[in-house]
Amino acid sequence: MKMVTAIIKPFKLDDVREALSEIGVQGITVTEVKGFGRQKGHTELYRGAEYVVDFLPKVKVEAAIKTELLDQVIEAITKAANTGKIGDGKIFVYNLEQSIRIRTGETGNDAL
Repeated sequence: MKMVTAIIKPFKLDDVREALSEIGVQGITVTEVKGFGRQKGHTELYRGAEYVVDFLPKVKVEAAIKTELLDQVIEAITKAANTGKIGDGKIFVYNLEQSIRIRTGETGNDAL
């Protein structure tokens, strides 16, 4: 089992969710986050005053998946989240040792 975490632009969330659903990913967790990488933030003008926005809004999408789906999941997220511009995001993959469905007690791939 693998845990896939993707940090993407907020307006791409629906595209990523649909792409993952199409390949059989049944559940995802979404968190609104802020961060910066190469974008380094930007300056904005508010009521005549200029200020620096260091952290940009992003969305973190997490999915626990079967190892067999890994390549498909990475490809689906990459295609759905790509705008071709800086700040498209990153994908991280972790080994997932165990999963347990609390309601039924199922473990491993059955719990996904």
